[in-house]
Amino acid sequence: MLDVTLARRLHDAGLRWHPATGDRFVIDRGEFVGDVFTISEMTIEAHEYPTGTVLGFNGTTEWALDSVAADQSLWLPREDQLRALLARSFRSLSRVPVAADAGPGADADPDADGVEYEVRVATPTGERVHRAADPEDAYAHALLAYIDASLTL
Repeated sequence: MLDVTLARRLHDAGLRWHPATGDRFVIDRGEFVGDVFTISEMTIEAHEYPTGTVLGFNGTTEWALDSVAADQSLWLPREDQLRALLARSFRSLSRVPVAADAGPGADADPDADGVEYEVRVATPTGERVHRAADPEDAYAHALLAYIDASLTL
């Protein structure tokens, strides 16, 4: 799942959310900090009003929350959504082995090696690579660079 800090950076960079079934989000207030919610017709629905989108919590009498404005919540885009936002600039996603740092004088443990995820995107000046421990984070870094580049053209 996308890191909340990266989701906030995407939001602050101008990425806007149009809530749909299956979307995940967080509410950074009160007792809801750290909870991840998913929009579903059964429990959480997006209601469109002239004043904005409201996320209604259905059948949640045990919570002290009936609804929240979409702009008071933070969207956590999924991997497929981030890839779609990169559109034609997306080239590939790869798993890349990363050797663990055993430290000075320590024997390297072959089982301690991990992986990172590498997203390759096309830019006007060639391909660019973005790496992270999670695929969604790698996509988010690529999308942040894409948004930044589009604002500086």
